[in-house]
Amino acid sequence: MGKTAQRIWVVDDDPELRRLVGTYLTDLGYDVRCLSDGAQLMARLESQRPDLVVLDLMLPGDDGLSLLRRLRDQGDDMPVVMLTAKGDAVDRIIGLEQGADDYLAKPFLPRELSARIDAVLRRRVALPAGTPLAEGQQVCFGDNQLDLAARSLLRGGEPVAITSGEFSLLAAFVQHPHRPLSRERLIELARGPDSETDSRSMDVQVSRVRRLVEPDPARPRYLQTVWGYGYVFVPDGQPRSR
Repeated sequence: MGKTAQRIWVVDDDPELRRLVGTYLTDLGYDVRCLSDGAQLMARLESQRPDLVVLDLMLPGDDGLSLLRRLRDQGDDMPVVMLTAKGDAVDRIIGLEQGADDYLAKPFLPRELSARIDAVLRRRVALPAGTPLAEGQQVCFGDNQLDLAARSLLRGGEPVAITSGEFSLLAAFVQHPHRPLSRERLIELARGPDSETDSRSMDVQVSRVRRLVEPDPARPRYLQTVWGYGYVFVPDGQPRSR
């Protein structure tokens, strides 16, 4: 028996885009459902769940950002690729701040979208290169416990909702303790060498992860800034010597 096709939902109010993207992704072997607005998405989520949602920013009714914020506020870590218009940097940054796993600016080629989907799904099911797997390694710092095998995060013993992109970034940090990592190196470790993620987007992702693990995200103890370079993971939370 063949492997069950991964389920992709495309939420966009443009019928021609839904048709083109739906046909293309179906031909690639995905189980695709196309929806025209957020109301359809939220109604369907009451009884079903996809492996990934392609979510347009501009939708009638609740826009994509509002829907994404609602999902994340509910603790839902379902992978989301956000579609934005004209590569608007502000929309892209806001989308990442709200918890999008990746983004793509319209207009785009279908193969660009499939590449983003593939990358997000790989991060979801596979650990970053170099992750030690023996005995389901767990990394503890402060009151945080990151399980690399289970892809889960506990804080104070309570589960924390973490997206695939946030997990990949945190996993990259904990595998390189006390080693300053440039933004470019973090992008390579967390997103892959062919990622188009830029430095500003990586800063946003680090900010999101800080909100998950830091007692005071405004004064980070564990994910510290290396000015003019990048960031460093300090497991014991002690200030780095300058």
